[in-house]
Amino acid sequence: MEGMNNAVDLCGSVAGRPVFSHKGGNDNYFTFPLGIERLSGYVDTVNVIARQDLLENLEVDLSPRLAVFGELRSFNNKRGESGNRLIISVFAKELRFTDEEDRNIIVLRGALCKKPNLRQTPLGRQICDIMLAVNRRYGRSDYLPCIAWGRMAEKAAELDIGDMIELEGRLQSRKYIKTENGISIERTAFEVSIITFEQAEK
Repeated sequence: MEGMNNAVDLCGSVAGRPVFSHKGGNDNYFTFPLGIERLSGYVDTVNVIARQDLLENLEVDLSPRLAVFGELRSFNNKRGESGNRLIISVFAKELRFTDEEDRNIIVLRGALCKKPNLRQTPLGRQICDIMLAVNRRYGRSDYLPCIAWGRMAEKAAELDIGDMIELEGRLQSRKYIKTENGISIERTAFEVSIITFEQAEK
């Protein structure tokens, strides 16, 4: 995946049947959840979007395990009472059944589009939130939230808006509670947990 702006390589267990997502051009797109187990045993459930023909061309196999190669995408959902909400999903370019172990590899190259936010967890560990703008074809960009930990968080906090970085990490999910109109709603946020990064030329 070297030299790519945006590459995703996942392997996990299919956690639900594909359901219709949207129509784009002449293609129908479906979405399904993929569960990927961490070393800690926690399972990240990520949303995969795939063209109908990709799903139909999968070889018949009884294995519930699937390898997914594609890109990480963002969509700003402006519909609904909750207002704007950044939706993160994996856009599949290749699907295949497999018996390989779980894996979760994300490679991105992009520019910071917000000032890094350095903070501490309740246990006192340093964490830095960054928002990365990753270009794709036709002049569009994906805006992808990323987090760095420990010493890497301190390094990330020194970056400026517009700085280019290349990173490798994993896509993780976390649940949180948001209160709207006095009602507590459980939601899931997605972000790339950075394993390593370095600055790149603009």
